[in-house]
Amino acid sequence: MPLSALRDGFQFEGQRISFGSFMKGIHRAKEQRGPAALTLLTAVHGPYDDFDDVEGGLVHYRYRAGAIDQPDNRHLRAALELQSPLIYFRGIGDGQYAVIAPVFVVADDPAAGLVKLEMGLPFEDVQGDGIVSSDGARREQFAMVARRLDQVRFRRDVLRVYRGRCAVCSLKERALVEAAHIIGWRQAGSVETVVNGLALCAIHHRAYDRNLMGIDPRGTVHIGQRLLREIDGPMLKAGLQGFHGAEILQPHAPQHRPDPDRLAVRFEEFEAAT
Repeated sequence: MPLSALRDGFQFEGQRISFGSFMKGIHRAKEQRGPAALTLLTAVHGPYDDFDDVEGGLVHYRYRAGAIDQPDNRHLRAALELQSPLIYFRGIGDGQYAVIAPVFVVADDPAAGLVKLEMGLPFEDVQGDGIVSSDGARREQFAMVARRLDQVRFRRDVLRVYRGRCAVCSLKERALVEAAHIIGWRQAGSVETVVNGLALCAIHHRAYDRNLMGIDPRGTVHIGQRLLREIDGPMLKAGLQGFHGAEILQPHAPQHRPDPDRLAVRFEEFEAAT
């Protein structure tokens, strides 16, 4: 989500509530009645590596540097005491944030200068013991969040190296261009990097995923024989049949171009389906 979409905050009981200045990590809105923080932030180029420092599915979030009892750190610890849900903005690029919510502070470690965050799990208070969940559930939820962040970064990186254009038809309408996996993310050999990606418009992405269109290791487009034989108006003729035998748009930098070995594996799947 771009920073411009977050700056206005949200409306609550007729008031605009700020998500924060995005210049510091811990924010409590002045309109809040309680002492707990409202939002947390980790900038993509910031001084902390919060989301990369994980313990058993719990993310370490560091106190604000300086005095341990400064207001921001008190707001952070109050979120634990009150078991208040937080919104976590994780930087994924310049001016771009992934929104993770709700997030709970489940432990405080003053000696290390950090708290531990749990990613949006249901919780229960068991005889006053506070937030309780299983180790397996925490790890599973963290893996889901990490996966979502990987997908967001993958889309950002793929669209950047293809300059926002479909590799087949060069369409550059951002709302219609998507990041497609060559090897699907659930399959062996899949990685969330640009060499396993292609920028494709919505129709070519769907055709690629459904094996109606293939791309061979040289980057040549192949349309399935059934579609080549069909007669069904200008969209089929111009949008699919017309690209049979065409070469895809390739990123300028060789290290960003699609991996020929992965293209070969994926093309074998296309040939088997046609």
